[in-house]
Amino acid sequence: MSQFPAGEDAHHRSLAKAASWRITGSIDTFVLSFLITGSVKIAGSISAVEVVTKIVLFYFHERVWGMIRWGKR
Repeated sequence: MSQFPAGEDAHHRSLAKAASWRITGSIDTFVLSFLITGSVKIAGSISAVEVVTKIVLFYFHERVWGMIRWGKR
């Protein structure tokens, strides 16, 4: 028997989802930053900063949405 009611994610699952999404998003950010700036160094710096901030933001975003019952069966 799970400790979480049906339809709710464990904290570690939310964190894993956030990390996997950020890998995808950071690759996108790097490519776009490189295309705009033409600099690998600047693109890498932008990607490095945003990966940390967006993992944290997504984690809390996911947890808040987990508390909202709207649209759940």
